[in-house]
Amino acid sequence: MTFEYSGIATRELKAAREIAQTAGVSEHRFVRLPDLREAGDIYRETFRSMPFTYIPMRNAIFYSLAASYAEEVGAEVMVGGHNRDDAKTFADAAPAFFDELESAFLVGSPILKKKRTKIFLPLSRKTKAQVVKLACSLGVPLRLTWSCHGEGESHCWECDGCLSRIAAFEKARVLDPLKSRQGGGKFDKQ
Repeated sequence: MTFEYSGIATRELKAAREIAQTAGVSEHRFVRLPDLREAGDIYRETFRSMPFTYIPMRNAIFYSLAASYAEEVGAEVMVGGHNRDDAKTFADAAPAFFDELESAFLVGSPILKKKRTKIFLPLSRKTKAQVVKLACSLGVPLRLTWSCHGEGESHCWECDGCLSRIAAFEKARVLDPLKSRQGGGKFDKQ
C-alpha cells in the first residue's frame, strides 16, 4: 500500500510505483488521503516541536487501513519498514506502539483474530545505515528509492529527508546511486 496525502512529493509516488513493478507486486494499492496534513501545513502551537513532516497519528491511520486490507485479502502478516531511527523521532514508529496496535486489531476484528494476523517490522532494530547495508547485500534497487520532501525530478539534497539519506549512506560507507548519478557524494571516487 502507498498512501497519498497532502504534501507528499509526487516523485515519491512515482518511486513507489517503480519499486512495486520491479519487485513484481501483484496488487499495489494507492490510498488517497487528501485531508491528512503534515505538521508544517497545520500551523498550530501543538506541533511547533515536531518535525515539519510529522502527521498526527500517521501510523495509526495507515495501519488501520492496512488492517482493513488484510481483512479483505485474508492476510496473516502486515509488514512495515520502520527502522530504529524512525522510532527516536516518531512515537508511533516504535515497536511498543505496534504491539498495542496489533492487539487492538485482534480485539476489533474477528477475521484478523482468526488468522492471528501479525504486524511484522523486520527493520525495527536496525539503524538507517544498517538498512542501507542490508539493502545493498540483497540487491535492492536503491536507484529507484526516493527520500526528498520537495518536488522535482531530482533530490534537493537539503531537506530533512535528503540529509537523513546522505547520513545513512555515509555511515554505511555505501555509494548512493542517486547522489553519484547527479554528481557529488563522499564515496564517488571509490
